[in-house]
Amino acid sequence: MSSTSTLKSSSSTSHPHSYHYDEFLSFRGKDTRKNFTDHLYDNLVAHEIHTFRDEEELENGCRSRQRYGGIEVFFTIVFSKNYATSRWCLNELVKITECTAEKASEVIIPIFYHVTTSDVGNREGSFKDAFSEHRKNADPEKEKLIGDWEIALKKVSKIKGVPVDDQ
Repeated sequence: MSSTSTLKSSSSTSHPHSYHYDEFLSFRGKDTRKNFTDHLYDNLVAHEIHTFRDEEELENGCRSRQRYGGIEVFFTIVFSKNYATSRWCLNELVKITECTAEKASEVIIPIFYHVTTSDVGNREGSFKDAFSEHRKNADPEKEKLIGDWEIALKKVSKIKGVPVDDQ
């Protein structure tokens, strides 16, 4: 939890607005952390866009639901081949869609990194494979959660996003 507190403290002292971040990056670390997402993050920061991205060592439990309340402008979601294998990413996506539905000033920017909108929205390709795995031995509670993930993926796939096919 100290990592979260440190991030909030350093953010609020250097940022003139009443919120902590202008931008929240959601991504599958093993796919994009050391390449695309690092470059995107560095460019956002260079343009003085106060951006949250989790750190490799930050435990999932440290990012509380309160974290999302500090985002006032953009949620950028980097969809990649292994994005849907992560329950954490999918749960985060559901929370992001809930936040943006409640607050019109918040915007989702999808980036389709080596995947298509159809892969994401229709759960094709690697997304289909990931959902097949999630469905194995799923009890009714998990089936409901999977349904929430599918709704969020479909919703975000319909937003005009940025396709990235090569680096």
